[in-house]
Amino acid sequence: MNRIKAILDQKGIKQIWLAEQLGKSYNMVHSYAQNKRQPSIDDLYRIADILNVDIKELLVSNKPEQDN
Repeated sequence: MNRIKAILDQKGIKQIWLAEQLGKSYNMVHSYAQNKRQPSIDDLYRIADILNVDIKELLVSNKPEQDN
């Protein structure tokens, strides 16, 4: 699972713009944003660079949060 849509919404960036920056089709980026398809690790790094965020911000943790 990824948080691409949430980050795009936070930054006010359109999926079509991200698609252009990545050199991918809008449909591919839309699939990433809807979690219907997951980007490769390389593409995740590129997306993080383009959006100027840490790659960890694009991912949903697979571990439940624990109280200390």
